[in-house]
Amino acid sequence: MAHVSVRTLHYYDEIGLLIPSKRTGKGYRQYGAGDLQRLQQILLFKQLGFSLDAIASVIDEPAAERRSALLNQRVKLQAERRKTDAVLRAIETAIQALDGGGTMDESKMFEGFDDFDHAQYADEARERWGHSDAYRESARRARDYSKEDWGRIKAEMNDIHQGMAQLLAAGRRSDDAAARALAERHRLHIDRWFYPCSHQMHTALGEMYVTDARFAETYERLQAGLASYMRGAIEANAAAAGAKPGP
Repeated sequence: MAHVSVRTLHYYDEIGLLIPSKRTGKGYRQYGAGDLQRLQQILLFKQLGFSLDAIASVIDEPAAERRSALLNQRVKLQAERRKTDAVLRAIETAIQALDGGGTMDESKMFEGFDDFDHAQYADEARERWGHSDAYRESARRARDYSKEDWGRIKAEMNDIHQGMAQLLAAGRRSDDAAARALAERHRLHIDRWFYPCSHQMHTALGEMYVTDARFAETYERLQAGLASYMRGAIEANAAAAGAKPGP
């Protein structure tokens, strides 16, 4: 039924991960409905990339804890699915261009390579903030970044966003210590890679994530309510640091 080998079942029994509820007089293992449900969860967590040690630590937790772990994984998989779908669309666009012998539509040429196209708003950013020290510093630093640097920047920011989404999905408050810690990581990420980011500056950014529809949409695609959650965590982190409100 589960497409699991006898050898695997024996091993799970040996390590205490899945002990059959009954045995026959000759010692054959017998698995009941509860055993099968446990096996289903073991295989699910394994499919999600959990090690057997990690599975052993979570499988006997209360149902609420297992549910929280699965919610976190769902958030990650949904984000990965959106990225995969975008890349698939890019592949289809390339195939159509090759089959037709023509050139790609420039408006679709780079779809799927980034969740948020910062270059799309470069002119607007220059117009709105080009006179500021923060903009000039950000532009100066960006000129020196390699492809590897940009990959690291994106990976770090994605990790922060995924962490926030997982906390939100798990029902944690935005002023929770874990959310505040991620907000501080977010502030320091900006401070390190782009421009000096005080708590006041960070709070202003958090407000923009909600009031600017484009930023809000980016966060809402990751998790419903994430834009407001990010703002709340940023404000809570600033308050905990004793920062005064305002830019």
